[in-house]
Amino acid sequence: MTRPDHHEPSPLQLLKGKRILIVEDEYFVADETRRALQAVGAKVVGPAPSVEIGMSMIDHETIDAAVLDIRLEGETVFPIAERLHALAIPFVFATAYINTDIPEKFGGYHLCEKPTALAEIATALFTPKSLGH
Repeated sequence: MTRPDHHEPSPLQLLKGKRILIVEDEYFVADETRRALQAVGAKVVGPAPSVEIGMSMIDHETIDAAVLDIRLEGETVFPIAERLHALAIPFVFATAYINTDIPEKFGGYHLCEKPTALAEIATALFTPKSLGH
């Protein structure tokens, strides 16, 4: 006897058990994101408030994915995005600025507006993409 499936599983289930790096320099935004991720069962790495600290965490921690604020105290997060891209670790940009110039090579990565929407992030990070690369 098969049970009818009344609804799709929540995209938030995609985050459960995943180690997510948060790179964010605004304490309250970073803390809110950390708590939200932990509430759905993710393991948070960070938050990292700078490119230097974020790079160190990538080098010394196991990371399944990352949520990156684009602007960090006068610098951009793109060096971290480059490293994650080279390591084939999925990431999303989370920014309050709609017209932020993201290098074309990162055009396929999902851009989220703050405050971050976890279901949207989970889908962007862990749903297979239909991109031909």
